Amino acid sequence: MWRYSRIVFWRTLALLSLLLGIIGIPLPVLPTVPFILLSAWSAGKGWPALEQRLLAHPKLGPPIVAWRQYGIVPRRAKYLASAMMLLSAALLVLSAAPVLLKWLLPCFLLLVAVWLWRRPEQHNQDLIDDKTH
Repeated sequence: MWRYSRIVFWRTLALLSLLLGIIGIPLPVLPTVPFILLSAWSAGKGWPALEQRLLAHPKLGPPIVAWRQYGIVPRRAKYLASAMMLLSAALLVLSAAPVLLKWLLPCFLLLVAVWLWRRPEQHNQDLIDDKTH
C-alpha cells in the first residue's frame, strides 16, 4: 500500500508541476523552467516513462539535461527570476504584512538571487568552442 501511495504522490507532483510549467510558458509571471525541472525530478522518482519523454522533448529536454549535468541556468531565466523576486519584495514591502516578514523575505530572496547568479550560464566546453570558432 505504501509503495502505491508513493507512486501516486510522485506522479501527482510530476503532473502538477508540468502543468504549472506549461501554463508558465505564455505567462511571464509564472516561471517555466523550475516547474519543468521539478516535474522531471519527481517523474524520475515515480514515473520513469514521463521523465524520459521530458528528457527527449526538443524544447524541454535540453534545459533539464543542462541543469542535471552542469547546474546551468540560462541568463534569460536569471533575469526573469530576479525581476519576479524584486517585484515580490516590493509588493510585500507595500503590503500590510508583519514587519518581520517585510525584512526577512527580501533578505532570503537576495540570497536566492546571489545563488542564482553564481550558477553557470553555459558549459565550459561550450565557452571553449565559442572562442575557437
